[in-house]
Amino acid sequence: MQDVPQLFKALSDETRLRILGLLLEGELCVCDLVAVLKTPQSTVSRHLAYLRTAGLVNGRRQGIWMHYSLAAGKKDLHKHLVDLIRGDLGSLPQVRRDRLTLRRYFSRKGAGCNG
Repeated sequence: MQDVPQLFKALSDETRLRILGLLLEGELCVCDLVAVLKTPQSTVSRHLAYLRTAGLVNGRRQGIWMHYSLAAGKKDLHKHLVDLIRGDLGSLPQVRRDRLTLRRYFSRKGAGCNG
């Protein structure tokens, strides 16, 4: 039960929900999230650390870059919440706008970081 409040706290922040919505597109580098959210790297990294601690995202290092993806979920409640995120978060207006911005960003920049 100890991790349940942390899980819900992780979902109670708009920026973290936006990050989860962007990760619906697949694995992303911190630099991609910074560009779309127009938020400082330190802020994005702090939110990602919170999501990672809550078990909602996985992180993978590639050189100097960190790449993040949605976690599968470990316990039943976790799995249900991740399924809800995958199924319903993408329909929120801000998440749809962010995902469109991400696609435009990739079309200009090309996929992935320099790492």
